[in-house]
Amino acid sequence: MNIIRAKALMIALKNMGVEQYIGAQKDGPTLEGLKRVVMACMRCPLAQTRKTVVFGEGNANADIVFIGEAPGEEEDNQGRPFVGRAGKLLDQLIERIGVKRNDVFICNVLKCRPPGNRDPEPDEIACCKDYLLAQLAIIRPRAICTLGRHAYNTLLGVDAAITRIRGKMTTFQGIPLLPTYHPSYLLRSQGKIKEAREDMETLRQFVK
Repeated sequence: MNIIRAKALMIALKNMGVEQYIGAQKDGPTLEGLKRVVMACMRCPLAQTRKTVVFGEGNANADIVFIGEAPGEEEDNQGRPFVGRAGKLLDQLIERIGVKRNDVFICNVLKCRPPGNRDPEPDEIACCKDYLLAQLAIIRPRAICTLGRHAYNTLLGVDAAITRIRGKMTTFQGIPLLPTYHPSYLLRSQGKIKEAREDMETLRQFVK
């Protein structure tokens, strides 16, 4: 872990008020340890309306991390990210990289479903962002793929439309970051699937 990522992780965990968690991990913080913290989170009002926390899933040593905006109804029911039709489409896109779903790590900015699947609120993002930063610092991926505008804007601290940034490689704390369309959007705008497939071809270079 480089210095920037290590500092980001420690700051993120301290912001969560879990200094004891930091010291309790003999070999450093782990996803499983972080998950225990997140599953008990009560930091924002979404804790009162959720059915479950959707921490994320996949390979703890993934080359690529996919980040969406928030769990939907099915994700809230199952406790897993990107299930249902959108999840199947994401699985198909991931396979174009030459890997399977369980080879990557998939998560969202928010770990709890916003009521009615509305967009995340700024205060909700602020409460959950530290968890996302900690996930990235622990996994140390070779690349990040943001799905939709919210994940991109959260990491980069901007307010950009996905149609303007999609497919344009940038970096987050030294990690290559590629923004593409959210699978739910692709289900509504299937003419854009070709562009998303092109983005997956770009990500091939980051798979060992």
